[in-house]
Amino acid sequence: MAERTDDRLIVALDFATRRCAADMASELEGVAGFFKLGLSSLAWGGLEFAAELKKDSKRIFLDLKLFDIGSVVARTVESLNSLGADFLTVHGDPGVVRSAVSGRGDANTKILAVTFLTSVDRHDLDAALIKRGAFGDLACERATRAIDAGADGIIASAREAAAIRAVPGAKDKLIVTPGIRLGIGDRHDQVRVMTPSAAFEAGADHIVVGRPIIRSENPVDAAKSILAQLPGTSNRPTG
Repeated sequence: MAERTDDRLIVALDFATRRCAADMASELEGVAGFFKLGLSSLAWGGLEFAAELKKDSKRIFLDLKLFDIGSVVARTVESLNSLGADFLTVHGDPGVVRSAVSGRGDANTKILAVTFLTSVDRHDLDAALIKRGAFGDLACERATRAIDAGADGIIASAREAAAIRAVPGAKDKLIVTPGIRLGIGDRHDQVRVMTPSAAFEAGADHIVVGRPIIRSENPVDAAKSILAQLPGTSNRPTG
């Protein structure tokens, strides 16, 4: 029997082709078993690929960030239920979250609400006409409203994880943090980043890692290095 992988690490299969994604998943066999597929994967059959990974006993995070009128969100989530995804993201607007939870019904998929993308800062919020306020305060407010609407967890920068964990109702909710980087010099298109160990110290349950693994010269060694930085035991729910 294959050794169980540490599913606190979610590897983002952010590739332009199915072959590349499949090759990476195969290369990481026995090291990582939880994979994220985002919007870009839809162009090459990402949903079908997700179903194949599930059949191979992998865990799947569909990072689709759904946002539309309630009936469309509900029908979309209902249609996605057949894939058996473990996590599915929606925008953190309360109405969107409620519709996603309704569409999910009795399926086991966790509905995770996005607060703000880890690629944006206060300047971007101003450009989007988001109300004034400290970034962390606004993230906590969005998290609170999403949780009240039924979200199973929150997607947020690790920089806001500790504050979000402290908001009412968040104690037993999942916090999944993208924007994980190994050092200051590898931010790429991310703004609010944090190292793996610091993310868990801040209260994360799962970290999402893409480039530091999949663009590494040795993805297996990179993944093992990240896993070695994680706490020995997790004191939070693992979804």
